[in-house]
Amino acid sequence: MTKINYLGVPNDKQRQFLLAKQKYIAYGGARGGGKSFAVRLKTKLLCARYAGIKILIVRRTYPELLNNHINTLRAELAGIARYNTQDKIFTFPNGSTIKFGYCKNDADLQQYQGAEFDVIFIDEACLLSEHQIKAITACLRGVNDFPKRIYYTLNPGGQSHGYFKRLFIDRKFGQYEQADDYCFIQSLVTDNKALMESQPEYIQQLEALPPKLRDAWLYGRWDVFEGMFFEDFRTEVDVAEAHKLGLSPEDALKYGRYTNVIEPFDIPQEWRVYRAYDFGYGKPFAMLYIAVDYDGRAYVIDEYYGCTATPNEGVKWQPYKQFEMLSEYEHTQPQLASRNIQGVADPAIWDGSRGESVNDVAEKYGIYFDKGQNDRIAGWMQMHYRFAFDEVGKPMLYVFSNCKHTIRTLPLLMFDETKKEDLDTSQEDHIADALRYWCMSRPIAPIRKIKPKIPQPNPLSEDNERKNYLWH
Repeated sequence: MTKINYLGVPNDKQRQFLLAKQKYIAYGGARGGGKSFAVRLKTKLLCARYAGIKILIVRRTYPELLNNHINTLRAELAGIARYNTQDKIFTFPNGSTIKFGYCKNDADLQQYQGAEFDVIFIDEACLLSEHQIKAITACLRGVNDFPKRIYYTLNPGGQSHGYFKRLFIDRKFGQYEQADDYCFIQSLVTDNKALMESQPEYIQQLEALPPKLRDAWLYGRWDVFEGMFFEDFRTEVDVAEAHKLGLSPEDALKYGRYTNVIEPFDIPQEWRVYRAYDFGYGKPFAMLYIAVDYDGRAYVIDEYYGCTATPNEGVKWQPYKQFEMLSEYEHTQPQLASRNIQGVADPAIWDGSRGESVNDVAEKYGIYFDKGQNDRIAGWMQMHYRFAFDEVGKPMLYVFSNCKHTIRTLPLLMFDETKKEDLDTSQEDHIADALRYWCMSRPIAPIRKIKPKIPQPNPLSEDNERKNYLWH
């Protein structure tokens, strides 16, 4: 067998990547983990060992392929494999091939129609959309008996952040997804011994980044990433901030400190309850139910989200079907039944230029709305004001943990690349829009933080005094 010049020795995490046997393998999760090196090494080993296999390496753009893979492999495989510039393919003496492809937008998917590959590598996979990922994955097929596998290298952030986080970090699987098929190998910069020896200052460069970028790129955190629109919406307790108040994570969650997501509780009958609605047909429709306490603090207590099992795909219900189901839901849910619920909705549902408006249909089912204000930037700021924590870690908006689509979609929204203060409307923003309409109907001022006066413990009633402080 021809000996290949590997130009480097793999570290422990890269060896795990090389030896992984699952069908779907994700590698990386932070900057500097040696992802591109691992991809090139794995492809060379496979092509040298197995005759006639077909491998595909995909990145978002062709210049990225050229700089990260093609130019390096041409040097490493000189005299070993022949490169065809026009077809962008290496051919080995044993008939194995490494093909290169890119996918910046959906139109680029045409190059993969009818293609078949035994192994696919999608480098920096989070930069592609979930639709693009799945379309390329469909090329993983063939009649030979070589075990088909797909490898992803990735960092937190990007279009498909939520898709990969669900599968490889949260390990939540759908009907046709088997947990045993998925393997995540996290590789941090500290795992890359070669980089640490040749460029030890790189870790200081990462430590100097803004906090959210540092947490994602240095520590591989998937709950915060660069470009995240609602980085102030916390689905878990900020342990460091809770510690400053002397709270354990369990107590912080119990008392609603430094988190926007809490466990449900029974809403007092005296609290007002509102509905907020964003229409959708091909895309999901969203109805949120929001309770407000005596201090004006809001709680998203329930949701009705018209989506399929595919993210951002609507159930395609006509307005009559939507409001028939919503009316029944409101009359049967204990937290909603027998309440006078006020509503706010996208002003577009009042458009009756083509006949009966969506709002006309809603009223026939006893569901009433006021026109929402559609000032996007002001609306997003109102949401930021409500997500923010005061001096004792309490926000002005909580979300009950049963509102799974609210918790899923809000953290995934990203800034628009051109409208810097707005979010990217191509994303699953329907719940965000509904919540924005409601926030604009009850605007608040930004929270002014005042240094908390933590009471000194009373030895005669320490536990009661502590609870009183936590809840107020």
